[in-house]
Amino acid sequence: MSKTGYVYVISSIAAIGGILFGYDTAVISGTTEALQSHFKLNDNTLGWIVSCALIGCILGVAGAGWILDTFGRKKGMFFSGLLFTISALGCAFPINIEFLIMARLVGGIGVGVASMATPIYIAEIAPPGIRGKLVSINQVAIIIGMVMAYTANRYIIDLGDEYWMNNLGWRWMFATEMVPAVLYLLLLYFIVESPRWLAKSQKLERAKLVLQKITRPESVEATYSAILNNLKEEEGSVGELFRPKRRRITIMAMILALFQAITGINVIMYYAPRIFLTAGIATGDAYGHSIIIGLVMLVFTLISLFLVDRTGRRLLLLVASFGMGVSLILLGIAFPNAEERGTLLLLCTLSYVSFFSVGMGGVYWIVVSEIFPNRVRGRAMTISVIFLWGGNFLVAQFFPVMLSVLKEQVFFVFAVSCAICFLFVYLTVPETKGQSLEDIEKKLF
Repeated sequence: MSKTGYVYVISSIAAIGGILFGYDTAVISGTTEALQSHFKLNDNTLGWIVSCALIGCILGVAGAGWILDTFGRKKGMFFSGLLFTISALGCAFPINIEFLIMARLVGGIGVGVASMATPIYIAEIAPPGIRGKLVSINQVAIIIGMVMAYTANRYIIDLGDEYWMNNLGWRWMFATEMVPAVLYLLLLYFIVESPRWLAKSQKLERAKLVLQKITRPESVEATYSAILNNLKEEEGSVGELFRPKRRRITIMAMILALFQAITGINVIMYYAPRIFLTAGIATGDAYGHSIIIGLVMLVFTLISLFLVDRTGRRLLLLVASFGMGVSLILLGIAFPNAEERGTLLLLCTLSYVSFFSVGMGGVYWIVVSEIFPNRVRGRAMTISVIFLWGGNFLVAQFFPVMLSVLKEQVFFVFAVSCAICFLFVYLTVPETKGQSLEDIEKKLF
């Protein structure tokens, strides 16, 4: 196997963490109705069961830096896989509602750690010429994980009647996550540790040996020297992000992270079947629609990867926020009497996730990774991710109540968020297409 082929293989193994990220995010969508029936939950408690995983995400992201720097990227990914396995088992066989919440929290920590560990690992082992493509594998893997979860949920729904689903079916939905989680744990044994982390930990001989496995022979010494020189640059502090010359960009990244959450995407991810069921669509069709949503997200995520370096980041964000807002307005109009407008309801939902996938889904991360200098980029990403998961927590927590009280008007609320997001991007977000990181830094700071 060529060295490039080997890098693709180990990057793909690492990206299973992204699949688990997506799977854990989406699998809950198939269980909400059954959980509410089985445990006699009100909408507020159901919202807490869904959203408590996002508290775990925040904790996982906050602790991921220490875990990855102390124990290494490989062990960090193994730790996240272990948490996914424990969470799947705990969610499938909870002794009470408190146990289920704890299991969801553990899974959320796994998502938080994986959301940091996988892209960092891939970026550190990938050659410069294919780094962007390889890092993008993780975003695609997340969507694949969602599609897998939606498909498993749809298959399990057909295995029994409503009584079976309310007592056993939801357990099988959670348990299916153990399959990719255990596979991940087994395959991680065969990947190498990040040479950057090895060098940072003063394991210089091992770092060079790894470079010999993943780098062309003529590039090993140059890459090794570049790593050592880069390590001499002191990492910036969190406080540096809020100094006058960086404060505006830091606040912009934090607000953009919130907009990615409060424009409503995780409402679709967590509650898609519930939305369709509330609208009066049959159970089987509701879960089948979720699979279509996942597949459309996958297609448009791939389209985004093709467009982002051609049309620019700013334009995609503007088009996405505008298109999402219009789609949500149409979704709110289609929601009443959806039995007669089921196709329109599905098309509006597909339009919404298409625009999200083209813009807000992946482009946000590119912008944040480009607008900060290298020495503070890691800190900035951590803060942005915490704001993202915090916004997702608020949306997931209160959406069941909002849907019950506001019905179709809830979609108009998210449409207003999209309109504000459009104005925010237009007024504050710079274009970074075609510029080196050094040029971007000079322009912004």
